[in-house]
Amino acid sequence: MIKEIEISDYRNISGLVLKPVPQINVIYGQNAQGKTNLLEAIWLFTGGHSFRGAKDNELIAFGKTTFEMNMKFFSQEREQCAKINMTNGRRNVTINEIEKQSASSLVGVFCAVVFSPEHLSLVKEGPANRRNFIDGSLCQSKPAYAKLLMRYNRTLSQRNILLKEIAKHSELRDTLEIWDEKLASYGVSIVKERFSYLDMLQPAVEEIYHGISSEKEHFSLQYDSSFLKEGQREDIQACFLEKLKSSRKSDLMFGYTTAGPHRDDISFYIDKVPARAFGSQGQQRSVALALKLAESRVMESITGDKPVMLLDDVMSELDENRQDYILNHLKDQQVFITCCDPNTIHQLKQGALFKIQQGRLTEQTVLEA
Repeated sequence: MIKEIEISDYRNISGLVLKPVPQINVIYGQNAQGKTNLLEAIWLFTGGHSFRGAKDNELIAFGKTTFEMNMKFFSQEREQCAKINMTNGRRNVTINEIEKQSASSLVGVFCAVVFSPEHLSLVKEGPANRRNFIDGSLCQSKPAYAKLLMRYNRTLSQRNILLKEIAKHSELRDTLEIWDEKLASYGVSIVKERFSYLDMLQPAVEEIYHGISSEKEHFSLQYDSSFLKEGQREDIQACFLEKLKSSRKSDLMFGYTTAGPHRDDISFYIDKVPARAFGSQGQQRSVALALKLAESRVMESITGDKPVMLLDDVMSELDENRQDYILNHLKDQQVFITCCDPNTIHQLKQGALFKIQQGRLTEQTVLEA
């Protein structure tokens, strides 16, 4: 739970201090006033990058050379504080008055789930979005997974470089086996963690989707591996090594690794029919909504803390029933919702309204139940 956040020279926010309530906080105002910037700033305290895909140097206010943010929050059964500033293109982080080596030190200290309009396309867009959905949640819930993923990606990059070099220096081909072993050792750990996470996610998302659909439809999901047979979970490392060996010819031809956790996907089904190909727009949005609500629930079960929920301009894209459902399921945790008109969330009975204009808070209203 966030107690207070202070932001200066971040995008169009020159100076802002927000003291949110423990329930629902509605951030409203016209377009381009700083609503999403505020949520993005909060998200950076998870240790991740911008959920909008922006580079760090794009986050500093125009004409400035640095930004600074301070946040007081309750996490891991105690009050904590963290500070982020960007100087010379690098994020510097202090946690509880102790300077850290990198922004990734925040991973696992403060947890949040973000739901933005881009996530409404989680079902119909490419597999990278679905892998990022799992990996992003796992990185927050289990900081060791973030290090594992980094090691896998680094090894993958080195193997891909080697594949290109072999075209010029064939004698290097014998060294591929070394990189295959290393890649497989990291890859098996990633797949096992993903399987474990989906085992926890599946019952939660099934239950939530069943409720969203007024108990008329059933949801299920399946992990689609690029090297395991359907339903197979045993001897993952041997299967991965065998696939790397059998794919070596095509890998050398293309110059990159064609199989592995970085090529895997997740399939979503509504009443056993693929949601990506046959789901209506409403059904696909319901799946995305159910996945995000389930992510919050699973993160709480792993960390022991309810994550802060960040809903960026999605309420207006959901019908009234879905709005009502999401508000009812988030009433016991801290939530930040951005919108242009707070009247679009007329079901809200308890919480706070904050108006943002040109990067500054101009009005504040607390609603009492």
